[in-house]
This record gives sequence, C-alpha cells and structure tokens, in this order.
Amino acid sequence: MSTDVAWAKRSHEESWRPILGLAIEEVFEIMLGCPVEPVSGEAVVVRGDFTAMVGLAGALCGVLTVCCEATTARKIANAMLGDAADSEGQVADALGEICNMITGNFKNKLAGRDERCLLSVPSVVSGGEYTLHSLADGNCIEIIVKLEECPVSVRLQLQG
Repeated sequence: MSTDVAWAKRSHEESWRPILGLAIEEVFEIMLGCPVEPVSGEAVVVRGDFTAMVGLAGALCGVLTVCCEATTARKIANAMLGDAADSEGQVADALGEICNMITGNFKNKLAGRDERCLLSVPSVVSGGEYTLHSLADGNCIEIIVKLEECPVSVRLQLQG
C-alpha cells in the first residue's frame, strides 16, 4: 500500500464529514451570500436535474458531486451572476464552479496534504434521465443541505 493510499484511508477513518460540511457552508455563505441548513434525520430525495462533478487524483482518488433540481441550480446561478444568469449554459457553469470551490476548499482543509491531490476541471450533466456511476465505489460521504428550502446533495466518493 503506497503512502498516499494509506494516508487517505486513515484520514477518512478519522471522519471527514465535518470538514466537508464546513467547506460546503463556507462556499455557499462566502460565494453566494446564502447560508445553508444541513438536513439531518429526515429522508430527502434530491432530484438530479443538474449534477456537477470534480475529480480528485493523487493522495485522494475519487469524485465530488453537487446535485440539485433545475430551479435550485438557477438560484445558485442568480446568486453568483445576478441577472446575467439567463441561459442553461450559465446555470451549468455556475454549478460547476460551486462544485469546484467546494472540492478545493475541502482539499485545502486537509492540512499539508493538498499539494498531493489534483483536481479536474468541473463537468456538469443536465436533464432528468441519467444515472451517475462512479468507478470510485469505495467510501462515500453524502451531505444534504437546504438552500432556501431547496435540497442540494454534495457527495464525496473515494476509491476504496
């Protein structure tokens, strides 16, 4: 087992959920001016009209996704771009950038390890008829937050 893989496995076992939760809160509050409320204890289904993805490679291998309904994605784009967010492309770009910022913020909170982890360019899938399968089928942390009562799923899937 390489040092990087051993480090990632140990770190995950030490619970990254609070670190990911803090990264999500900071990005939404700082970049959008929109506080989010974590959803706990209730079953929430997030319809994935938009899913943004950023890959991680190196000390961490996997993918971070941000998934939400089209109306929520438009709210995010409007908070970022104001009235300039008038096309589906701009909505996708805004959601991709939010995903990128959450991933980068999370990675940077892993003190001293961030230089050993690279991020991909964000990709965004839109539409209601798709299923996302990740080859990083190991450990998974999912945090669902509400942005103005609209659910947003943030999922970190790491290669096992």
